[in-house]
Amino acid sequence: MMYRTFKRFFDILFSLLAITLLLPLFIPIIILLKLTGEGYVFYFQKRIGYKCQYFNIWKFATMLKDSPNIGTGTITLRNDPRITPMGGFLRMTKINELPQLFNVLKGDMSFVGPRPLVDKNFISTPLEIKEKIYSVKPGITGIGSVVFRDEEKLISETTMPPEQFYNEVIGPYKCELEIWYGKNISFITDLKIILLTAWIILFPESKLYSSWFKDLPKTNF
Repeated sequence: MMYRTFKRFFDILFSLLAITLLLPLFIPIIILLKLTGEGYVFYFQKRIGYKCQYFNIWKFATMLKDSPNIGTGTITLRNDPRITPMGGFLRMTKINELPQLFNVLKGDMSFVGPRPLVDKNFISTPLEIKEKIYSVKPGITGIGSVVFRDEEKLISETTMPPEQFYNEVIGPYKCELEIWYGKNISFITDLKIILLTAWIILFPESKLYSSWFKDLPKTNF
């Protein structure tokens, strides 16, 4: 209980600070998005959150408006033709995720936690697994985000159909990672994940997480 209170205080304080400091970055991005692509700035999507309740996640728009109904749907590939030219840069640098600071401030999310998923990518997961994963608030980053820094590359390189690969390989392993996080949640764990998130943006091929967290669930890929 004490940790959750501290974490909420941290989330409010640092989301306010981050939003204030990032305003000089947000303003030109908003202008450029308005003038390019399809002219829309933010993308709102219904996601599964704390205690399996729905909320609308904020992101900078990086894909065509109708992209969920085109091509591979909610599965995004490397060099996906539905990604706008500016959207490619925002996704690679993870800047597209920064509007989720408003979700953190509102209380929908935390800085660190399981990534909130859409129903389609979570529909086959048993309810008891969902409840374990979302017994804590979802996060802007998390152990799943660190391990799957370049999920789009993995999906693009597999010989399996993209949706099948996600549902049978990536999705189940992500669930194991998020359950691991729930069992190991602490200030130190969160701090390590935040540092690793910054590290893999600079060094995307790094596997540093495997030495920092030696007891992570094993994988064959």
